[in-house]
Amino acid sequence: MYFKDHNPPHFHAIYQADTAEYDINTLEVLRGKLPNRAHSLVLEWASLHRGELLEDWKLASEMTEIKPIEPLN
Repeated sequence: MYFKDHNPPHFHAIYQADTAEYDINTLEVLRGKLPNRAHSLVLEWASLHRGELLEDWKLASEMTEIKPIEPLN
């Protein structure tokens, strides 16, 4: 996430040289593309942490430090 980023609420995922932006509410890819396996892992992680992602989005829009979110185990 970036401070004061554009709507809709989203996060950026990076895997090697590939990047994608995911809508937090729908988990749709807004821009970019990841390999299938990485995309599946991002969707799994984001579905588990949607509330935390939305909280971090709010913090980032207020220029406040965001909270770390646990990775998949």
